[in-house]
Amino acid sequence: MQADQFDVYTANANPELARNICRYLNIDLGRAEVFEFANENIFVRIVDNAREKDVFLIQPTSRPVNKSIMELLIMIDAFKRASAGRITAVVPYYGYGRSDKKDQPRVPITARLIADMITVAGANRLLTVDLHQGQIQGFFNIPVDELTAVHLLSGHFRRKQMENLVVVTDLGFAKRARTFAELLDAPLAIVEKRRIGNQDRTEVLNVIGDVRGKRAIIVDDEIDTAGTLIQIVNALQREGVTELYACATHAVLSDPAVERIDQSQLCEVVVTDSIPIPPKKRGSKIKVISLAPLIAEAIVRIHRGQSVGALFTSEVNFTQEMLLWDVDGKTDRTPGEGANG
Repeated sequence: MQADQFDVYTANANPELARNICRYLNIDLGRAEVFEFANENIFVRIVDNAREKDVFLIQPTSRPVNKSIMELLIMIDAFKRASAGRITAVVPYYGYGRSDKKDQPRVPITARLIADMITVAGANRLLTVDLHQGQIQGFFNIPVDELTAVHLLSGHFRRKQMENLVVVTDLGFAKRARTFAELLDAPLAIVEKRRIGNQDRTEVLNVIGDVRGKRAIIVDDEIDTAGTLIQIVNALQREGVTELYACATHAVLSDPAVERIDQSQLCEVVVTDSIPIPPKKRGSKIKVISLAPLIAEAIVRIHRGQSVGALFTSEVNFTQEMLLWDVDGKTDRTPGEGANG
């Protein structure tokens, strides 16, 4: 592979994120044809020469989930047959992440199946953001780099200089939420919840921690129908919280999520662009932060053989610069000169 040259490609799941990553890196997006025939068969052709190149393929497995997965697999196979030097599947949102264990008789572990498919297709490594559970990394027999949006999301609230905060999450996201709370110098409260059957329904049982009279920031990895989020909002209101905010990495926003958020007492909901959010789903309370600078910095570090984890040990200023890039559409930092770069 050539010393400091790599190519970034995308399928159809989130081309806007791929373009923003390339804009941050100041490179052109690789050319590829990806479309569906009338019989729903997917066709892929890599237009540029990929021989011995270090290739990064941006494709979250978001709606339409199954089509996005097939596009990803077929593109990986196309690059393998085009003799790419290394293929990194950049999957900002990992679909089927909730199916990560056998919690009932005779059910699949679909997250493991998807991992096997990506590996068999020919990917050499995976780059992702905030998996539903960290154990999914172990489903892969190739290297996995898992980024987190916790620093970007907490940086947004740090800029607001809010006081008397409490961070609220459920047990599944508690480890990363603890980091979020430490970055804001705020206490952490835990919501105990129970999922009801196989439906997208949960029951909030208890709020563990002191939240009365505080501003609460609810943190999670994704917002789907927002049913759980609204239940947590209602529980916190009963406990005497004064203001309510929420943030999540992945904005799935299945119906009726946007309507529920707009009608709730939430002041603001902050999400990232790991999944494309169409204008009709960008409600008045939803704020979108771009992952492009974070993923771009990780791509450079993977290509150069540098530490990706160092991105999360940097000074606060680096996170603030990535947030400012999202606002201004530009940055004065050379990619790869981030944390300890």
